[in-house]
Amino acid sequence: MSDQLLRVEGLTAGYGASRVLDGLSFTMGREAVSIVGRNGMGKTTLCKTLMGMIKPSAGEIEFEGKRVEGEHPEQVSRLGMAYVPQGRRLFASLTVDEHLAMLARGARGKNWTAEAVYELFPRLAERRKNGGAELSGGEQQMLAVGRALMLNGSLVLMDEPSEGLAPTIVDTLIEAVRHLVEQDVAVLIVEQNLRAATSMADRQLVMVSGRIETETTAAELAGDSDLQRQYLGVDA
Repeated sequence: MSDQLLRVEGLTAGYGASRVLDGLSFTMGREAVSIVGRNGMGKTTLCKTLMGMIKPSAGEIEFEGKRVEGEHPEQVSRLGMAYVPQGRRLFASLTVDEHLAMLARGARGKNWTAEAVYELFPRLAERRKNGGAELSGGEQQMLAVGRALMLNGSLVLMDEPSEGLAPTIVDTLIEAVRHLVEQDVAVLIVEQNLRAATSMADRQLVMVSGRIETETTAAELAGDSDLQRQYLGVDA
């Protein structure tokens, strides 16, 4: 693994009296890592807690050497952590160009510009004058990823990026994740789609009841039907 970028130690968080994350710990470097698990294990809660949308009741989050637990989402984003939320959350009336232009003014660097996003996702370039509501689900997901890249951060969190998408679009996202890692951008992927999760990252962290139960590799998870049934509730 490359040098440590993100360290999560003993993270506990939830909603009111309901505890969802229960002493969760892991580390990652400038790499792609998938977090997999059944529904209700706390994967989306983890993303929101890392981004500062949920305040943890215990534990530490260290990002690029700085403690960020309890920071506001805007500060976490400024430090270089970007979020691609489940459901995409685009503006229906804004064009593709306008979505990207909103973030171009506040970008931390110049590696990711609108043109770089269009090079990564040529289909978006063809649809650059279309509004968010006029895009297909796959195009919306490409735009959500592109919008996150415009922050020019060092880590992108992707929450269920393949949800509801055709296999050809999932393949496009897989190639995009590989390209990001080649460009020294780390990607943390929360996924239920086994093929997407194992194609996007070699490291696979299995989440059970709010904590990381085990770590495995893409090859081991993809090839072990017993492991899939035990932790994911799916057959090979």
